[in-house]
Amino acid sequence: MTVATEESNPKDDLNKKEASQNIEDDDDGEDDVAEVADSGTGSYTSSTLRDAKKKKKKKKPKKKKATQSDPPRIGLSKLFPNNIYPEGELQPYKDDNVWRSTSEEKRYLEKLANEDLQTTYQNIRRAAEVHRQVRAHARKHIKPGMSMIDIVENIENGTRSLVEENGLESGVGFPTGVSINNCAAHYTPNAGDTTVLKQGDVLKVDFGVHVKGRILDSAFTLTFDHTYDKLLEAVKDATNTGVREAGIDVRLGELGGYIQETMEAYEVEVGGKVLPVKTIQNLSGHSIALYNIHGGKSVMQIKNDDLTKMEEGEYFAIETFGRQGECSHYAKIVDAPKVPLRLASAKSLLKSIDKNFGTLPFCRRYLDRAGETKYLLALNHLVQQGIVQDYPPLCDQLGSMTAQFEHTILLRPTVKEVVSRGDDY
Repeated sequence: MTVATEESNPKDDLNKKEASQNIEDDDDGEDDVAEVADSGTGSYTSSTLRDAKKKKKKKKPKKKKATQSDPPRIGLSKLFPNNIYPEGELQPYKDDNVWRSTSEEKRYLEKLANEDLQTTYQNIRRAAEVHRQVRAHARKHIKPGMSMIDIVENIENGTRSLVEENGLESGVGFPTGVSINNCAAHYTPNAGDTTVLKQGDVLKVDFGVHVKGRILDSAFTLTFDHTYDKLLEAVKDATNTGVREAGIDVRLGELGGYIQETMEAYEVEVGGKVLPVKTIQNLSGHSIALYNIHGGKSVMQIKNDDLTKMEEGEYFAIETFGRQGECSHYAKIVDAPKVPLRLASAKSLLKSIDKNFGTLPFCRRYLDRAGETKYLLALNHLVQQGIVQDYPPLCDQLGSMTAQFEHTILLRPTVKEVVSRGDDY
């Protein structure tokens, strides 16, 4: 097949040659600038030359900041390439330890601790950031109808991925607890467990993360209707009270009293019946040692005679457990101490107890019958002062609900750091 061609014109050829030369000159503008500058015929300066060169350089595209996946499976080293992790909430020390925040000596000790590979705060902060990201996904996606196996595996798979599990260097801190309703703690499903979360359940989720043996221990409670909102509020408030009152030189027995007083000021209404919120006395917070979740010190949830002090550099899990359920029996203690009562309502209630019951056992129903009203705070105060003994059930019966909240704190030389604090709790 042939193609028709036009006869060449010498003038057209000259125009094409000039046009081609112009295109080459445009592409080589940098050389033109240099030539003009060298010839002295133009007004270009060295700065003009530099500007022209800058225009020639292409801008390098900015690297996109890595973001977490859904579900969370991207290791933190990719999100924090400099290995510097967010600080927790900082709370200044109180009373006799206020001076610590401005002490140059304590600041220096803190600097040394943070720079040491064994004691650096980056390990616990890395564990805390893993916990925050994993629990944020869990709190959003845990729903009635899910199996307990699925819930714990999602949490633990996320933990292993984000902390970049590596033998004893980093990984899951302990088995994920998913205790339901009247079961307060330490339940985790085994293979073959077919338990399914229900709409009316109260679920405690307690899981840990460790980096080089530094364990982050934190827990929260989920419920799917509003019946037990006050129970959760009471326990969360008690945990925050424990966190707030904790500090260097604080005695553990006194700290337990602050926790108990806060929690037992609450009531919850279930099925038209008002029930007190009570601490679960045989469960407690604890110090955390390296590779040891229970470091030797216990933070009870009731006032007690433990004179042990919290010390600089220690880690503590401040956790509280509350239950709704009737504490059916009370009795005035025979050899009750004579202590000043700061609540007028407590003084009035004690007179009524002396008059109607003496040291015989009684219950709240009997107080109602005696004409007492709005006496819960006063009754709790009498119990806390050791004047009245309460007799809760040895174990919560079916139908009784329990809740848990927990934070890990670090007693730094200059400040208290709530390392597990997040936007959620």
